[in-house]
Amino acid sequence: MTRTENNLYREICSSGNIWLAFRKARKGKSSKYYVKEFETNIEHEMALLKEELKSETYHPKQLKRFVIHDPKTRVIHAPVFRDRIVHHAICNVIEPIFDNTFIYDSYASRKEKGMHAALKRFDHFKKKVSRNGTPVPYVKNNNMVRGWVLKADIRHYFPSVDHNILLDLLRKKISDEKTISQLQKIIKAYANESKGMPLGALTSQLFANVYLNPLDHFVKERLHAKYYLRYLDDFVILHSSRRQLEKMRDEIEKFLSTELKLELHPEKTSIFPLHNGVNFLGFRCFYHYRLLKKSNLRHFLLNLKNGHHNDKSIEGWIAHASWGNTYNLRKKIFQNF
Repeated sequence: MTRTENNLYREICSSGNIWLAFRKARKGKSSKYYVKEFETNIEHEMALLKEELKSETYHPKQLKRFVIHDPKTRVIHAPVFRDRIVHHAICNVIEPIFDNTFIYDSYASRKEKGMHAALKRFDHFKKKVSRNGTPVPYVKNNNMVRGWVLKADIRHYFPSVDHNILLDLLRKKISDEKTISQLQKIIKAYANESKGMPLGALTSQLFANVYLNPLDHFVKERLHAKYYLRYLDDFVILHSSRRQLEKMRDEIEKFLSTELKLELHPEKTSIFPLHNGVNFLGFRCFYHYRLLKKSNLRHFLLNLKNGHHNDKSIEGWIAHASWGNTYNLRKKIFQNF
């Protein structure tokens, strides 16, 4: 159902919503200097932010650019703190509108989803397609293969998002032009060009799912892919037939090019037997077990050795690594340190 009510923007600008947005933006960052600086005159700052939004004079500040290695090198463009509050205020109101349109198996940046839920779902699909990893009768050209996977990645996804297509997709659910105007300001804050989206902004996480939502529905409803799941621009389709996956890959390439002005990454998109193991969300997933990717382990050990981890980040890594068959590995690491 399209949200056409005139009070949508008023809901975004309401005091209750803006204060809720502040608490969300502050969470886990209360010791940061920019949060403390904002809080020194918080009543004034919040009243000013509300007035700027209501009067439509709010404009995002220039994004802060920095590079992280986690272990892949990424360029992050982070909004300043007051802009993060605005991003939360907007997402508080519009995210539920769009989330209702997403397929079940879209897992990034959604409540009760996430990386580990995606890994569990992948295991479920893997068992269905491979018949729980048991041998199947010999089929010509399959050579005892117990299932195939199309593992795909979209090339330069965030820098390639077309602003006009994104705004058209947003307008399909939001007809309130005041809200659209603010969304357009946020989208254009990253670059004056007609494409690109900052990696590091809360709104970008929502926009990333909105932009690929047509692909999700195309794969599920037009290609009838039963075992498909996506995490951001990384997706997999499992099937008992390699030929069917080849057809799906070709159709997906056409759809991405014509409808979304995107393309699959040629080096990160391939079809192969499930028994080879699938690199997915930091793990190499096999029929009956899951191993941590070597690059992930090397990066963690290097940071641990150089003292770049704190207790919280170590606990986070342990929690993530525990989703694989890593008990002995974790024991060995922390015996040495």
